Amino acid sequence: TVTGNAHFIADTEHDTFKQIRKLFEFIPPNYKEKPPTTYSVEPNIERFDITSILPEDPKKPYDMRDVIGGIVDKSEFFEVQSGWASNIIVGFAHLDGKPIGIVANQPLMLAGVLDVDSSDKAARFVRFCDAFNIPLLTLVDMPGYLPGIDQEYAGVIRHGAKLLYAFSEATVPKLTLIVRKAYGGGYIAMCSKHLGADLVYAWPTAEIAVMGPEGAANIIFKKEIENSPNPDEMRKLKIKEYTEKFANPYLAASHGYVDAVINPEETRKELIKGLNFVLSNKDYMGNKKHGNIPL
Repeated sequence: TVTGNAHFIADTEHDTFKQIRKLFEFIPPNYKEKPPTTYSVEPNIERFDITSILPEDPKKPYDMRDVIGGIVDKSEFFEVQSGWASNIIVGFAHLDGKPIGIVANQPLMLAGVLDVDSSDKAARFVRFCDAFNIPLLTLVDMPGYLPGIDQEYAGVIRHGAKLLYAFSEATVPKLTLIVRKAYGGGYIAMCSKHLGADLVYAWPTAEIAVMGPEGAANIIFKKEIENSPNPDEMRKLKIKEYTEKFANPYLAASHGYVDAVINPEETRKELIKGLNFVLSNKDYMGNKKHGNIPL
């Protein structure tokens, strides 16, 4: 599974068939039918507490699976290719009894950045969901694409373009939730409004900008920081100023890039309402279908 060639791993034959049966809970018999639905079940948590998941320091990581568990039915998430490109998470779950495919950055691994492998992994999964009429939920928390000569030589732009293409081409309902960081080209690639997301939500903790506040402040306010009698203190003030004025989700909402800034405790309710709205108003069962090319 570390190469991405295998999607699941099982210890026994019984476990193998158990996983296959689980997979069939999410996919239809063929591309002309909708995926099977079931009854809605609340997550296995009493209350979705953001303070117990997100660290106060935005630089510190957390497990995105905890966010997923607080949103989906029964807190059950059927992950795909868990051993490969761990900086991005893909898999299936139910939301209000309806199958969905989830694509999520994983801050625990490389801060959730996109790179060659994670772009291929996510793009392939998005196309699979679109081929079988499975709605998509994207959870965003990432600082951008992984920099470095190795990634450049490996063709990160070419591979990254696959994810942009997959999201743009997908006709299924597409919902996006920005949890924390959403910077630069990586923000665009993670099913933003620019790629055709039907509904985009953001938590108040979201930071949406061309680049991170620290880097931006060092560039925009370079002279003011250098000429200050206390450069370190001035840098902190300018970082805070940039974050409050330019990187907050309310500014993005005022420009139409975010449909609603929601309280974390209301996330499941808002996503269910949004999913049902898009499902009832969007024709995604047309003739435009495609195969699932190995990426």
